This record gives sequence, structure tokens and C-alpha cells, in this order.
Amino acid sequence: MGQHDFPHEVYKNTVLAPLFEGVKQHFVLPLQQINKAHLVMLKSTGILQPDQCAQIATALSAIEQDLADSNPQYTGEHEDYFFLVESELKRVLGADLGGMLHTARSRNDMDHTLFKMRLRVHADKLLIQSLALADALLEKAAAERDTLIVAYTHGQPAQPSTFGHYLCAALEVLIRDIARLREARIHLDHCPMGAAAITTSGFAIDRHQMADLLGFEGVLLNSYGCIASVDYVTGLYSAMKLMFLHLGRLIQDFQFWTAFEVGQLHIPDSLVQVSSIMPQKRNPVPVEHLRHLASTTCGRCDGIVNTMHNTPFADMNDSEGEVQIAGYAAFDSGGRVLELLAALVSECAVQSDRVAVNSDRACITVTELADTLVRTEKLSFRQSHEIAASTASCVIAAGLPLAQGFDAFCTAFEKSVSRVPSLGSDEYARVVSARHFVQVRSRPGGPAPEMLDQAMADYRKQIAAELARVQSSLARSAQSSEHLQSAFEELKGLRD
Repeated sequence: MGQHDFPHEVYKNTVLAPLFEGVKQHFVLPLQQINKAHLVMLKSTGILQPDQCAQIATALSAIEQDLADSNPQYTGEHEDYFFLVESELKRVLGADLGGMLHTARSRNDMDHTLFKMRLRVHADKLLIQSLALADALLEKAAAERDTLIVAYTHGQPAQPSTFGHYLCAALEVLIRDIARLREARIHLDHCPMGAAAITTSGFAIDRHQMADLLGFEGVLLNSYGCIASVDYVTGLYSAMKLMFLHLGRLIQDFQFWTAFEVGQLHIPDSLVQVSSIMPQKRNPVPVEHLRHLASTTCGRCDGIVNTMHNTPFADMNDSEGEVQIAGYAAFDSGGRVLELLAALVSECAVQSDRVAVNSDRACITVTELADTLVRTEKLSFRQSHEIAASTASCVIAAGLPLAQGFDAFCTAFEKSVSRVPSLGSDEYARVVSARHFVQVRSRPGGPAPEMLDQAMADYRKQIAAELARVQSSLARSAQSSEHLQSAFEELKGLRD
């Protein structure tokens, strides 16, 4: 091979051949749809004659089938898969007619269009998986509305709440993340076709028809931006990253809660692996897999976004082919997180006996004792807080639960206020119970049952609305595909 022959053997093996295989794996279908839509548009605008379009359509169908059957390997004879298809058209139809399909378009607008079409499929699937997790969280929250847990701050027992309240907090974040992802998905729905290389075309093309045939909501207007702007990539992967970063925090809590010393969360045997050497040891390793898969997804999203850093605002390979394909791994690992986490949430259970023990040991209801003293004894919060703190210190030192600390409470109260409290022993025990703590927190967003019921009704509506949007998008894509295929088949019947 001479030194000026293209392609260089190393370039062929390290770049062109992998790109060719990538197109075969990921982009053949959208490329076929773009070819069909462009031909339909060329006919409807009169840029090509009906008989020309019919011949090209017939040849395209045969070539598609031949390439699918033959599974071609990259030889270097043609620069890429696009030129292989064009070469086959020229072989079948002759150089002039075979080259007419490429009238008024460029690989630039074709590439960004098929990248968007492929990302739409991945994004829609991820949205469906995200909504399935949202459903699982909501269903579990409803079932565990009244199940007490210890809520932690700074890694220490803080206050009582319910598992339903905790899961609703995670669900709210997930719903916002789904909305962010759906917003990013919207920017995949504007079609670059017709931008050509940079500046559109002197031919009387119909960009809106192309967008309709390919299932887009509309045209991406500025032709330079169609080629240069890659915010449809950076926006999508940024939204994805946030979802898995946030889910990783929930997963880390689950890891902490399953620790032997905490024991708040029980993972069933179906999701536990037993140690290979210590038969008594239950390892909830799916939680660890969730954590590293969520982190891996974040990293993969970062990798795609960072690839765009300091790149020119122009056509560039940094946003194309291999970079696009590399990003699909984030959808794979992210989808695995969503499916596994939904299963884990559905199957796990709070260990109420351990919650009770930890609640007692840490006096986590003592805040309500202070609040009650403000309301019933008309003390300042600071004075009430000091009485409650003294009571808690005494019972912790004695190894008693707060409910058995009435004598210590009376001593602290009389020392501070110089009178006996009006709060009796039975009322004291009720006030410092975890159930009472939750029930009196009946402000919007609180863990009280009626507040959770109202919140969950709202979450259910939000999830249903998001699902309807995804289903509408999928229906539009399916309808456009049917319309495109019908219009393409009509072309083949126009041959004289």
C-alpha cells in the first residue's frame, strides 16, 4: 500500500472498522428511516421525479435486505456504512441515479438526526423504568405508611418517622428527576434534517415534512446549531447523572440500615448471599451492586459530558459515532439500577423490634417532650429543652427507655420551674411514644397518616401525568413509522 492510499491500515483498524461495526449495531434502522423519509420528501417537493424516486425506493429495499442477510464486514473499500449503501445504489441504478438520493443533504444533518433518534429510544426506555421505580416506591410507601423507623441525621439516631414518610421523600426527588429527564428528552424531539452541512440548501426542501416523517415534534431551527450545538447530549446526560446521584444516597441509607449494629432494614433471602466461609453471615450484596452501578452510571454520564468540554462550536467527531455509542452504557447500567432497586424496595421490610430498641436507647422522642411542655406548661422552648435534655441524660445513664423516665422528668422539672408538672405519668408515657410523635406532626409534608395520604394522592397524579407524556411520545413515534413506511411503499408503485 502506498503512503497516500486511504485508509491507512492502522486508521482503518482503530477508527473506521469500529465505527462501521457501531453503525451496524446501533444506527442501521434510523439510517434506513432517514433515507426513506428523504426520498419521500424529494418526491413531494418535486426535486426528484416520481419514476426516479420509485427506482431508488425499489433498490433501497433490496439493498437493505441484502445487507441484513450478508452482515458486511469493514474492508476499507468504502469510508463508512453510509458510503457502502450509496455505492450499492450506484451499482444497481448507475452512478447518476444512484447518487440522487443524497441531493440536498449531508452526513452532518443525517448524523445528528440519527443520533437523536437513537437517544429517543434509550431515553424513553429509561423514563419507563424510572416510572416503574416511582410506582414501586409509592406502593411501598402506602403499605408502610404507619411503620415506624428511626430517622438519622449525621449518622446518629434523630427522631421517629415512618418508612412511608421516608420513601415519599425519596419519591419526591425521583419525580423531580423524572421531570428533568423528560425535559431533556424534549430537546431530542427537534429534527436537524435539512440543515445539510451547515447552511441548509438551495433546493426547495421541506424540513417540516422530514420532521413529521421521522416522528419529531418539529424542526430544530438554526441550521448552524443543528450541526454545532450538542446540548441535546450534554443536557440529557446531565439530567441522567442527577437521577443516579440522588438514588445513590437512598441506596447508601439502605446499606447503613442493613448493618448488623443497626438492623433497621431486613433484606429477604432471595436478595442475600451467604458468606463462603462464615455460614451465619448474611450479605445483602444487591445493595452494594446498586451502589456501584449507580456510581458507574454517574461516571459514564460525566464521561460523555466532559468529552464536549473545550470542543469547537462546529461539526466535530467528539460528539459523534463512538462517543454516542459509549454513552449507551450509561443507559444500560442505569436501567439495571432502576429495575433492581424497584425489586429491592418491594421486597425489603422494616425490623420493628430493632427500631423500638434503637428508639429507646437513643431517646429519639425527647423533642416532643420539650414541645409538649411549651404547649401545656407554658414554658419557653429553651427551658423546656433543658428539662427534656436532663431527663434524657438520666434515663440513658440508667439504661432505661424514655417512657420509664417519669421520675427523672419530675425531678428535672421541679428543679427548673420550682413546682410539680401538670403532666401525669400516663400522659408522659403517651407524649414520649414514637407513635404519638408521628401523629402530632400533621402539618403538610409531615409523617402523620392524613398528611401522607394527601401527599401520596398528589404523587400518584404526577406519576400518571409523566407516564401519559411518555406514552404519547411512543405513540407518535409508532404512528410516524407507520406513515413513513406507507409513504415509502407508495413510491415504489410510481414506477412507469
